[in-house]
Amino acid sequence: MSMEEKMDDNGVSRRQVMIGVGALAAGAALTHFGGMVNSAQAIGCSSEKWPWPYVKLDPTKTAEICYKEWYRVFCGAAVINSVFGQLREKVGEPYQSFPADSFVFLEGGQVGWGTICGSPAGANIVANCIIGPRIAGDTAGHKISEDIMQWYSEASMPVFMPKEPKITAELPKTISNSPLCHISVGKWMKAANKPIGSAERKDRCARVAASTAYHLVELLNEWKDGKYVAKATHMPVKDFGITSQMNCMECHGSNIPTPPMAKK
Repeated sequence: MSMEEKMDDNGVSRRQVMIGVGALAAGAALTHFGGMVNSAQAIGCSSEKWPWPYVKLDPTKTAEICYKEWYRVFCGAAVINSVFGQLREKVGEPYQSFPADSFVFLEGGQVGWGTICGSPAGANIVANCIIGPRIAGDTAGHKISEDIMQWYSEASMPVFMPKEPKITAELPKTISNSPLCHISVGKWMKAANKPIGSAERKDRCARVAASTAYHLVELLNEWKDGKYVAKATHMPVKDFGITSQMNCMECHGSNIPTPPMAKK
C-alpha cells in the first residue's frame, strides 16, 4: 500500500483526507469570492426584469433634491439620484444596488465633451431602467426619452426655481433648440454674459437639471397611472434619412452631409 493509501486509526486514507481538504478549500473560495462568481450571471439577473417597482414621487421634492445633488455629482447623476435615491427608501431593490454616482461622467455633455447634456441623458437612463428598454416589449420608456429630448430642446430654461437658490439674482432663460450641452450652455452664456466657471452658470445648470427631474417624474407618474401619452414629434431618420437634431443648419450652415435616402 502506498503512503497515500495508508489508513489512519479511523480507517480514512491520506488521499481521502486530501480530497476532503480540497473540497473544503474550494467551498471556502466560493464563499469568499461569491461576488465574483455571481457577477458572471449578470445577464438575465433580477434587475433585468421589467418594469421595476415604481411608486409615484412628488415632482417638486424631486427637483429640490436634484438641485442640491448637482453641486455634488453634477447634472446626469443628480437627475438619477433624485429619483433612485427616493425609491431606495420607498421600494428597496433594485434601486439600493444601483450605482448612481457612477454616472458623474455625464457632466459637461459626457466628460466635458459638450455632447448630449447630462440632464436629459440621466432622465433617459432612469426611464428605461424603470420601464425597461423597448426591446423588452414596452416602448413607453423609449418614448419618454424622446419626449424628454424634445421638451429639453424647446423649453425656456431653467424652468424650476429652487426654494433656496445659491444665486438669488434673476437668471436669464434661453431656449436651446438642441439637447447638446455645448449649445444649451453656450446660448445661455451669451445671453447672460457669464463665463463657464461663473457661479451663475453653475446655478443655471443646477436648475436645468432640477427642471428635467421635475418633468421626468411628471411623465413617470402619468405612466404609473396608465395615462401617459407620447408627445414627441421629431423623427429625424424618417424625415432626413439620418440621426440628427432639429436645427443642424443653425450651427453648420450648408456644410451638412446629405445622406442617401432609402428607395421607396
